[in-house]
Amino acid sequence: MGRLTTHVLDTASGRPGAGIEVRLYSTGSDRRLVATARTNADGRTDGPLLEGAALGSGTYELEFLVGPYFEDSGAELSDPPFLDTVVIRVGLEAGRHYHVPLLVSPWGYTTYRGS
Repeated sequence: MGRLTTHVLDTASGRPGAGIEVRLYSTGSDRRLVATARTNADGRTDGPLLEGAALGSGTYELEFLVGPYFEDSGAELSDPPFLDTVVIRVGLEAGRHYHVPLLVSPWGYTTYRGS
């Protein structure tokens, strides 16, 4: 059974990115919102963003709303913030497991396909 999971690490503080809103969009012929979640104290969503038959083959965008998180954390930010929303576009196949971590600071980010 396929599933899509994620987590966020705040590389500036060395802590999990807790309380970050995550939005998942399907970007086929029309872009539509398919899931929303908020990261928990461990920086993870409480469950998969998609799983089973809901995870079809196609292109998806994960949006991480990091601006409010860094503003609330007291991090020194530019005005406007350098990073507000991080968008990661991925191609997924039905029936496979994908884990997409986000490692982020107020000034940069990286991602990869995790396990």
